[in-house]
Amino acid sequence: MTVLVTGGTGFVGAHSVVALLTAGHRVRLLVRDPARVPATLRPLGIESASIDVVAGDVTDPDTVAAAVHGCTSVLHAASVYSFDTRDHPRMRAVNVRGTEVVLGAAVTAGLDPVVQVSSFGALLPARQTPVTPDAEVGTPRETYLDSKAQADRVARRYQAEGAPVVVTYPLAALGPHDAYLGDQTTRLRNALRGLMPIWPRGGFPVGDVRDVARLHAAVLEPGRGPRRYLGPGRYVDTQEYLRVLRRVTGRALPAIRLPATAMLPVGALTGLVQRVTPVHLPAEYGAIYTCAVARPVDTTLTDQLLDGPTVPFERTVADTVAWLAATDHITPRQAGRLAAPRPAPFEHPVDGPR
Repeated sequence: MTVLVTGGTGFVGAHSVVALLTAGHRVRLLVRDPARVPATLRPLGIESASIDVVAGDVTDPDTVAAAVHGCTSVLHAASVYSFDTRDHPRMRAVNVRGTEVVLGAAVTAGLDPVVQVSSFGALLPARQTPVTPDAEVGTPRETYLDSKAQADRVARRYQAEGAPVVVTYPLAALGPHDAYLGDQTTRLRNALRGLMPIWPRGGFPVGDVRDVARLHAAVLEPGRGPRRYLGPGRYVDTQEYLRVLRRVTGRALPAIRLPATAMLPVGALTGLVQRVTPVHLPAEYGAIYTCAVARPVDTTLTDQLLDGPTVPFERTVADTVAWLAATDHITPRQAGRLAAPRPAPFEHPVDGPR
């Protein structure tokens, strides 16, 4: 099977490329900047010569139509994932318009399956507990989450028409080898750097990026029609998040937790200030809002689909911290007992928990 992957230089996209190649698929990448491909995939053990790279933007219908030609399926992972208010215009364009263009071109070309990488955030605020993949699309009061909800409505419209669109809802993804330090990796890094002494109560679902990649390889089965899957993982309270981070690093990491609803005005004010300052401010409204409205998830369908156990949360955190230390994104002191002298090799967690 030849799979067109958008967003293949992103965190989830790059790990998914590894899983697809491991499963024996051929991969074509549609990327805005081909120069980013080697730097992103080489640390994962993939040489760019082994894949077909097409330069283009997911919002350009002509480029996308040319890219899907000759492919049998598509994994649309391109998205602007950020709670930074400076990214709002770009995420509105890419997350919604890009989904319209890519899914439209893929369905028109007869690809099967057409995989839309959404986000559990598209189902927020949660109207049921636990949250299932068939939950209603949410109406979140935050720009990034709202853009994913709008994109999800596009995908569900195609599903309602019978198109073979598969929607995955990754949880907050953590793990090693995040080439451009996405939102979740940056948040963990900021905690280790002492930049997050205050946390909201509540929590959010978290999954290992390598398990998300396994899910994307597993759903590439034609002829099964429309389907939806929550990403693998589980709900983690912020208290547990901090407790695990302290345990794997051996550090005290002092922090206080306040009601998320009480912190929302601070997050909103931070967002306004963020628009006019070049320095990233860690108290993001979107992250606080997520903790306020997220609920536990039911991943039964996903667990049945995947072959083998998923990565335990503590191992995910430990692998992420070790990678941050090995690549000099944090100091040995900040990594605590997980300080490493050299970059850790990529390891797909096929052996399960340890």
